[in-house]
Amino acid sequence: MHRPVIVVGAGPVGLTLAIDLARQGTPVLLLDDDDRLSSGSRAICFAKRTLEIWDRLGCGDPIADRGVSWRVGKLYVGDRLVYAFDLLPEAGHRRPAFVNIAQHDVEALLYAHALAQPGLEIRWKNRVVGVRNDADGVLVNVETPDGDYRAHCDWLVACDGSRSPVRQMLGLATQGRLFRDRFLIADIRMAADLPTERRFWFSPPFHPDGCALMHRQPDAVWRIDFQLGWDADPAVEREPERVAARVRAMLGDDTPFELVWSSVYTFSCMRMEHFRHGRVLFAGDAAHGVSPFGARGANSGVQDADNLGWKLHHVVRGVASDALLDSYAAERERAADENIAHSTRSAEFLTPTTPISRLFRDAVLDLAAAHPFARTLVNSGRLSTATTLAAAPLGTADRDHFAGAMIPGAAAADAPVTIDGRDGWFLNCLGGRFVAVHFARTDAARAPCPVADALRAAAVDLPFPIDVLVVAPSADATPAAAVVDTQRMLAARYDGVPGTTYLMRPDQHVCARWRGFDAGIVRAAAVRAACVG
Repeated sequence: MHRPVIVVGAGPVGLTLAIDLARQGTPVLLLDDDDRLSSGSRAICFAKRTLEIWDRLGCGDPIADRGVSWRVGKLYVGDRLVYAFDLLPEAGHRRPAFVNIAQHDVEALLYAHALAQPGLEIRWKNRVVGVRNDADGVLVNVETPDGDYRAHCDWLVACDGSRSPVRQMLGLATQGRLFRDRFLIADIRMAADLPTERRFWFSPPFHPDGCALMHRQPDAVWRIDFQLGWDADPAVEREPERVAARVRAMLGDDTPFELVWSSVYTFSCMRMEHFRHGRVLFAGDAAHGVSPFGARGANSGVQDADNLGWKLHHVVRGVASDALLDSYAAERERAADENIAHSTRSAEFLTPTTPISRLFRDAVLDLAAAHPFARTLVNSGRLSTATTLAAAPLGTADRDHFAGAMIPGAAAADAPVTIDGRDGWFLNCLGGRFVAVHFARTDAARAPCPVADALRAAAVDLPFPIDVLVVAPSADATPAAAVVDTQRMLAARYDGVPGTTYLMRPDQHVCARWRGFDAGIVRAAAVRAACVG
């Protein structure tokens, strides 16, 4: 049989990508060698940008509603609170900084959404055992309990985890750094009247030889991480009695709890040199891996899927050349390098390897209580934020002066707007297509806005649409306005003075921006971004 795309691995990354492709109209076959959800909480901290991606795919609400929202973190040295921080101090965002929800819950909700997508076929207990990567497609050998078969596809995407069998079958490897440290993860269930926040300790009384981290999850489950050191025996540390003893030391003998799940992991930062190999592409943990501190693993994997989905759809349809897939590799390889750099610095701060590095860490922690500058040097895991694809090959550099963070390559910031007289959100107006966002001039009140017609004429011969979204400063500014920036937050975040035009990519990243509108220039930027021709 033949499919345009086969995705291997039905974790959060593979499910996200398969849903995205199917919603755009690309038939996709999703294969997984198991038939169960993941065990234990695993990834639990899902960032604002990840939730926004799932909003675009129509499944953000059930995941956000199921999870526990939070934005405040607190850092302790010993039993002393050194400082607290707010990850989303400004108002006007639909989604919180983070939602804590166990990975198996995310998988269940994504799976339910996947079942509703026409053109998406999921096969469980289908183990890929052979991959032949040719110029005209990929031949896949699959083992199942009911017999073996072969499938052919134009493109294969490996989302099959850190030990990626597909990667091994192609003789590829990851490279990076293994840190000499181990950490214990324990999920416990307890009734506790504690705030929903990230709590991190350096050398607390209950664990004086290491660090500890605590997060709240749904259903009265709490996630606790303990730094063990390199000499710890993973098998011994996973013994329930030993895990329970560590938890009792933290909570006290009078706090009842139930041990739900535990695991021991080694701190490492790895990635493949290239994420594209012919007609096989790699995403998520199959392509790169970082430590859990900073919540960069699953979040960056979902961003991989977000980046790849529209590009693969364009290539399958014949709209774009496969150079567009090279841009996926280039952009997400740089994003992986950014995540690895953050994770590496976290490891070096958590586990100083020289007397000088330990002296530096201790001095920073001493200063952080009274001096804000020192807090910028504390690294207990730089928490995941949307990656800005600076110098992205698909972007068009600024030719005009702008203020703010919405540079070409940045993930679009959300803001409250009014849509057809009802309260809404800006990102909901940016679907999976190119969108030109034009901030209407105030002197155009009650006059037709010619932007949409001009762009439609300029893009008439393109094989993909460019939508137009006109932003009005008030409800009566122009009848052509699709949204009204009633609170002026959108204009503030985009430095959107009247006449300003942005071109947004299908994955809601800024493609280009100008201080005026020229339909031909917008068209040229879209052609460049889509690798047309």
